[in-house]
Amino acid sequence: MDSIVAEGLVKVYRSGKRDVRALDGLDLVVPEGTVLGLLGPNGAGKTTTVRILATLLRPSSGTAHVAGYDVVRHAQALRSVIGLSGQYAAVDENLTGRENLVVFGRLYGLTADDARRHAADLLERFDLVDAGERIVKTYSGGMRRRLDLASALIGRPLVLFLDEPTTGLDPRGRFAMWDVIRTQVRAGTTILLTTQYLEEADALADSIAVVDHGRIIARGTADELKAQVGGERIEVVVHERADVARAVSVLSREHPSEANVDAHTRKVTVPAHGGAQRLVRVVRDLDEEDIAIDDIALRRPTLDDVFLALTGHAAAAEPATTDDTGRPPVAVERG
Repeated sequence: MDSIVAEGLVKVYRSGKRDVRALDGLDLVVPEGTVLGLLGPNGAGKTTTVRILATLLRPSSGTAHVAGYDVVRHAQALRSVIGLSGQYAAVDENLTGRENLVVFGRLYGLTADDARRHAADLLERFDLVDAGERIVKTYSGGMRRRLDLASALIGRPLVLFLDEPTTGLDPRGRFAMWDVIRTQVRAGTTILLTTQYLEEADALADSIAVVDHGRIIARGTADELKAQVGGERIEVVVHERADVARAVSVLSREHPSEANVDAHTRKVTVPAHGGAQRLVRVVRDLDEEDIAIDDIALRRPTLDDVFLALTGHAAAAEPATTDDTGRPPVAVERG
């Protein structure tokens, strides 16, 4: 069964005297109990997609169903079975962490006792027990992010939307958040995850969709997308610049015209037909030709390679970390 189905989603904004298409016929399917990683450059339409599916925006045209509910006609009913954690923590600074969670629980329709019980459980899961009675304005940015995700989980949603949930977290906090996400999936929750961290999508997503200019331009598992870029590659850094041409000749013996050369770094890259066995032959052949090398490696394509191949540029730089107030240094409108 599919938890999320979007067909032909279009969202048009009026900007001055012209229309801007944030979404241009986006189609999306997310099976129940899986994680879909939604990747794309800034302004591609990721956040607009999340806002429509979470009933915060109405599409200009197209249809979408989440957990069986139409996002427009059944918006009120849908809100009771979904959770949303946005790019920036949406918690009340003047309440304690525990009070925030209880309020969210009550908004989800929990009884007062259930809201308090769920709040206590989430404070423990997110390592916020000691901070639970503190006013949120005293929290660090990372603590706010954890509290925000906890508030999205208090209603025990069937579908969870996570819009760059680990932005601003240090590596320890990010890995802890990954564990929470995996726990939710094991419990049967369906998750749509947007992220700027490609290794995050690689680690968490069952499937990945790449969006650009408001349309899905590729989809599949991480391995399937990497396969589109090509198989394993051998990278050789030649010690002497004068030997680069000879190294290309040696590396191209088995498969002519497949070598890629970066003259500036003296790096020669060729497909690794045969994998590790070819790597052994390359080392032997270079040694026989007395070509000195600084480095040699066998590597698989990464999601960064996929992103570059599909969108024409590398993934966005790491988002700015939040300060101790939980607010980004500079507000940037993202798609």
